[in-house]
Amino acid sequence: MSTEFDVLVVGAGIHGAGVAESLTAAGYRVAVLEQQAVAAGTSSRSSKLIHGGLRYLESGQFSLVYECLKERKWLLAHKPDLVHMVPFLIPVYRHSKRPPWKVRLGLTLYALLAGLFNPYSRFRSLDIRDWEELEGLNSDDLLAVYRYFDAQTDDAALTREVIRTAQRGGAELICPGSLVGAEVTDKFVRADYFHQGQLNTLHCKALVNCTGPWIEDTNSKCSPGAKLPALELVAGTHIQVPLKIANKIFYVEAEDGRAVFVMPWQGETLVGTTERPYHGDPGEVAPTLEEKAYLLRTLKQHFPETRPLQLHELSDSWAGLRVLPHATASPFSRSRETMICSNNDKCPRVVAVAGGKLTSYRATARQVLKKLRPVLDSTNNGSLHSESPTHPDRETSAEGRHL
Repeated sequence: MSTEFDVLVVGAGIHGAGVAESLTAAGYRVAVLEQQAVAAGTSSRSSKLIHGGLRYLESGQFSLVYECLKERKWLLAHKPDLVHMVPFLIPVYRHSKRPPWKVRLGLTLYALLAGLFNPYSRFRSLDIRDWEELEGLNSDDLLAVYRYFDAQTDDAALTREVIRTAQRGGAELICPGSLVGAEVTDKFVRADYFHQGQLNTLHCKALVNCTGPWIEDTNSKCSPGAKLPALELVAGTHIQVPLKIANKIFYVEAEDGRAVFVMPWQGETLVGTTERPYHGDPGEVAPTLEEKAYLLRTLKQHFPETRPLQLHELSDSWAGLRVLPHATASPFSRSRETMICSNNDKCPRVVAVAGGKLTSYRATARQVLKKLRPVLDSTNNGSLHSESPTHPDRETSAEGRHL
């Protein structure tokens, strides 16, 4: 295996995979270091959705929603075997936190951001005669039901496909491998790592930290590290129940007004998610009994005719971690924009990706590539390779194919 690369990407979740894919498409030599397995962390514990984030309109994150809807369109066109559209239903009750007019306004904005000529941007209010076809949905005090479309995916399978694309482009995957330390010198970044019981060293022009909830720990191993803002980990739990409730995704309100998805998954039903601050070891995050009970109550509230379930009857449950900017506000109101941080804005040698969404992984990768270009393309930065990584015309062509 080579010991010289243009970029070392640490972490093989969706963002590490996306960054590696983008860099290899642009002609750079890339190594990906992953301590567990591809998509072992949050990238296999999401809500399995490729969507714009309808609820983010409520907190004014219009540019994020627009970006995600553009990415959804690309993924539907280029990865139809992994990403497909599904009808979503939003029931609105007399006691709902969001009245019908507010839901309709949100869906109208969502449709405008998706594009008026996009057939999937249309939504409608179901006629009252259709309500009895809503798979056992609670109809007490039901005021309206809106239907729109968004996309579903297998998050882990998508991540594995992206990393395979990067490997086909020449990226080398070192897995399992754990970073011991990285030091920026005048000529390169020296990275020491454990792999197959041995301490190894490689040299690269830049290191990209895509380790998700381990971002601060990984950053502490870099000298100098990227300048990170104050961050907080927020855990989100999902439960999988042994019931097939519907072939649609329901977007419902829990008892505290939080939006929860009830969706078909692997022949059963997935319910999630929750949000709570998390301060422990990211590798030990797990659903709490309270979270699982909360999600079961939400399911029973909206589908009262389903068989009562006890916690021990769940098919599965898991918790993932979001990386959000630290704030006193609730997690719901905080920005979901990706934060791209570095040790030096003019000459970034250590870059860290904080936050971000599954849907917009390609957009995040483009940001990282743009940030690294001055270092990677400079002929006076202690280049490790005598040849230019790629011809400019080939760069554009490659990005057009893969991004």
